[in-house]
Amino acid sequence: LGWRQGLFYHCIGEHAPTPLPFNVKAAGPGCYGARDVTYIKVAAGLCIIALVTDAMATLLTGIGLRTSDHRTKYKFYRIAVYVMILSLICVLLALVVYPVCFAAELNQGNRTVWEFGWAYGVGWGAAIFLFGAVVLLLCDKESEEIYYKERKVGGA
Repeated sequence: LGWRQGLFYHCIGEHAPTPLPFNVKAAGPGCYGARDVTYIKVAAGLCIIALVTDAMATLLTGIGLRTSDHRTKYKFYRIAVYVMILSLICVLLALVVYPVCFAAELNQGNRTVWEFGWAYGVGWGAAIFLFGAVVLLLCDKESEEIYYKERKVGGA
């Protein structure tokens, strides 16, 4: 195929045209660690943080769903929303930082056509689903809160 760059690896195809972009040394076909560039490390770190915080938010939401006490459920939901928002901010920053910084170094790229791979689209999909999860969690929390308040007022 040629040459591909990701957040964690760059791969050189068997018949990659030389010289390789960004002054990468041609060590032969195969995959190697990502280039030592700050924006790639930052984007990769943000993606890892987003993954970990999203997993934590999912766990907190699950614990909140299993809890029958409304006050405890509200606390877990509220913390989960904050953690999901942090995850959303991290993934959005990574999705913006990478292409902006990549575009800034295109003059060293010695190629005329560049394309983002499928993983970039998956990143945007994750951001959309995270946003939806935050909205749905807020809506669910409010419906639980309304039900709880109605029960208290009606039962008093």
